[in-house]
Amino acid sequence: MKIFFLTLFFLIFFYEVNATNVGKVTGFPIPRFVSLKSDLSNLRIGSSKDFPIKLQYTTSHLPVEIIQEYEDWRKINDFDKNDGWIHKSLLSGSRYGIINQQYSEPVKILNKPQGKVVGEIGKKNIVKLKRCLIDWCYIEIDNNKGWILKINLWGVYKKETFNIPFYQSIINFLWKFI
Repeated sequence: MKIFFLTLFFLIFFYEVNATNVGKVTGFPIPRFVSLKSDLSNLRIGSSKDFPIKLQYTTSHLPVEIIQEYEDWRKINDFDKNDGWIHKSLLSGSRYGIINQQYSEPVKILNKPQGKVVGEIGKKNIVKLKRCLIDWCYIEIDNNKGWILKINLWGVYKKETFNIPFYQSIINFLWKFI
């Protein structure tokens, strides 16, 4: 009987701890990164078409961070620190990032984490995020693929990981010998 109550306590406790970081509309984590679906999207001052347009995005796949939800509207932040409301139909769960290095030279694209340089990419380019490890992301741009350090990206959180295959630990081990 004690085990039952302990289990129930922990379930309720962990539910309450995690509930504060979940959107009330979607149940998805808040904040989270998504991208613009359309190459013409309006950012509004409020959560309705009745509110004035604050600015207009003209680039699809631009990563944005959802910080709040209200009915069919999502409050977002963008790379340039603009914030406002955008309709959910203009957003996609596809992950993209913006190159955001802190120095003037292009970011090196590697064939594997800590591997050989296979290319370079400049600031503010939008890249498709294929998967992210703790410190590295595998990116794609114009059919070119490679690994870059996560600190050079806006559109992914510092310790966020995603799309990691179950056999990644084997790959990590093999990378040491290749």
